Amino acid sequence: MDWNAYDAALFDLDGVLTPTAEVHMRAWDEMFNAYLTSKGIEEPYTDQDYFDHVDGRPRYDGVRAFLTSRGIELPEGDPSDSPEAETVSGLGNRKNDAFNAVLARDGVEAYAGSIRLLDALAERGTKMAVVSSSKNAPAVLEAAGIADRFPVVVSGAVAAELGLAGKPSPETFLHAARELGVDKDRAVVLEDATSGVKAGRDGDFGLVVGVDRGAGADGLTDAGADVVVTDLEELLP
Repeated sequence: MDWNAYDAALFDLDGVLTPTAEVHMRAWDEMFNAYLTSKGIEEPYTDQDYFDHVDGRPRYDGVRAFLTSRGIELPEGDPSDSPEAETVSGLGNRKNDAFNAVLARDGVEAYAGSIRLLDALAERGTKMAVVSSSKNAPAVLEAAGIADRFPVVVSGAVAAELGLAGKPSPETFLHAARELGVDKDRAVVLEDATSGVKAGRDGDFGLVVGVDRGAGADGLTDAGADVVVTDLEELLP
């Protein structure tokens, strides 16, 4: 692709820069299946549920979307709820504890192809930001040793603080572009989740790149990806 047509790259984090999507998937699987088992519900939570209802969304939105898909209603609760609380917030906090335990135990390393693209874009002066639904984004960036590459990080915590709607709304990506001082039509969105791709499409960005780490090329294209790759190295200038 011709990076000369763009001034900025707006990266999702989990599954685009780092393989933490796998950590999230394991944490969601453990939390939801333990919850369903405790309720005597035999139909398990699956990886397809992750891609259909959870992937790319803010944590509590993911809990709510999955429960709705199963016809389960819980009180919203509050973000300060204990992980043991049987609320949307409580289940979300339960998943977060599982994620942090895995991250602390195993660490995380950025994809090699993603690092090569970051190096190439930095050399040519392309502005870069991370736009992640995860409130853990800063910790993941630090663990992967790439925090200093991004002057702008719009995490789930930042979105909540500023009252920005989460993906599939384009608000967090639009905020990142403004913070970088670039026009949206000169910015590239790079996403592995259909919800994030929809955000890029609805935000009318210059280019939306789908990164297929499991969501499927067809699903990413249908959601609005202009280009689909399996590794960011394919986008080297």
